[in-house]
Amino acid sequence: MNKELILLIETATTSCSVALSEGDTVLAVKEANERNIHATHITLFIEEVMESAKKQYKDLGAIAVSKGPGSYTGLRIGVSTAKGLCYALDIPLISVNTLDSMVYGLVKQEVDIDPEAYFIPMIDARRMEVYTGIYDIDLSVIEDVNAKIIDQTSFDQFDDRELILFGDGSEKFRSLFAGRDNIRIVNFVNSASHLAVPAHEKLIKNITENMAYFEPFYLKDFVGGKPAIIS
Repeated sequence: MNKELILLIETATTSCSVALSEGDTVLAVKEANERNIHATHITLFIEEVMESAKKQYKDLGAIAVSKGPGSYTGLRIGVSTAKGLCYALDIPLISVNTLDSMVYGLVKQEVDIDPEAYFIPMIDARRMEVYTGIYDIDLSVIEDVNAKIIDQTSFDQFDDRELILFGDGSEKFRSLFAGRDNIRIVNFVNSASHLAVPAHEKLIKNITENMAYFEPFYLKDFVGGKPAIIS
């Protein structure tokens, strides 16, 4: 076993992504950004990542999963897969808040960043609602994770600084904020590779989950659609 070797699983959004990291270095990634493929692709992606990195399951020191908020179905698939592997391999489970990992990923990929900017990850929650939070460049939380309905007055209190909106929930607001010079919407896709740094930090501090009680962070209760009544 290599205690630094972590299998990373991201299924909180439309992205189905698996990565393998050693320390905070990503060794291999397999992902696809498509709806409703998580259940059929997640185990295949795990096998491909392990083979690509020439590692065996017995080498793993931990498994990290994106815990939410996000898609109810996607989260259940990701967490159940991670827990099943942890039980089978007798290794610890690490969870990472999905919005936190998004900020890690965005700060790493963007090269031209105003150090005074605020980062606002957004996960689509249907209509004009998103799961979101606000962070600064040091990844400190300015506004805690919440479900927010966005309108044209949203973020007025931050008109004095650049706001970087990103994630699958941000795209629907391009026209809404077209006249706001301080708001920038950037292209971004969730990836399991974004979990590498925060997962490694938790592993070093021995911050792991109790697998018997751990559940995804849904933020809001799941509400299923009512079946149509045919007369």
